Amino acid sequence: MSKYENIKEIFEEHANSEKAFEMKKYMRDLFEFYGIATPERKQLYKDFLKGEKTSKTIDWAFLDLCYADVHREFQYLAYDYLLALGSFLVIGDMPKIREYVSTKSWWDTIDFLCKVIGKLSESDSKVDKLMLEWANDENIWIRRTAIEYQLGKKEKTNIENLEKILMANFGTDEFFINKAIGWALREYSKTNPKWVIKFINDNREKMSALSIKEGSKYI
Repeated sequence: MSKYENIKEIFEEHANSEKAFEMKKYMRDLFEFYGIATPERKQLYKDFLKGEKTSKTIDWAFLDLCYADVHREFQYLAYDYLLALGSFLVIGDMPKIREYVSTKSWWDTIDFLCKVIGKLSESDSKVDKLMLEWANDENIWIRRTAIEYQLGKKEKTNIENLEKILMANFGTDEFFINKAIGWALREYSKTNPKWVIKFINDNREKMSALSIKEGSKYI
C-alpha cells in the first residue's frame, strides 16, 4: 500500500458525514470533505510527517496525488507536509508551488501556501524578486499569494517589496485582492504602525474602502 493509499484509508475510517456536510457548505460547496476537524486531522498524520522528515527530500509525486484528490483534507495535508519539510525546499521548487497555488484555488489553501513561501523567502532572497512578478500576474490567487507571503515576518519584512506589491494591486474591485491588501497592512501595523499610517494616507485615493478599513484596524 502506498503512503497516499494509507492516508486515504485512515481518512475514510475517521470520516464524519455530518461534519463533512457543514464543511462543504462553509466552503460554498466548492470542495468535498471527509468531515475531519483540524486537530484530529493533524493528529492522524503526525507520525507520518515525522517519518517523512527523515527522508530530507520532498515527495512531489505524493503531493500531486494529494492535490488530485477531491477531498479538501488532502490539500491541507499537502500544506502541512510542505511546512514540515520546508527546510528542504529550494527556489527551484517554486514552479511546483505555483502549480498548487493555481490548482483548486480558494482562500484557505492560498493563505496556507503563503506561509510556505514566506518561510522559503527567509533563506533565499530570490523569492522576493519572484513575488514582484507574481504581484502582476493575471491570476488573482497568484497575486493574493504575493500580497500575503510576508504575513507575520514582523521586523524581517521587506518593506520595499511590500510597498511595490501592494501598489501594483490598487484599482481593482476584486474582493480577495482588496481584503489581502488590508490584511497585509493590518499585520504589519503591529510592527511598524507609523509606516502603515503614512502608506494609507499617501495612497488613500487609490485604495479601496475595504483595504483602508482592514489596514487601519489596529492604528
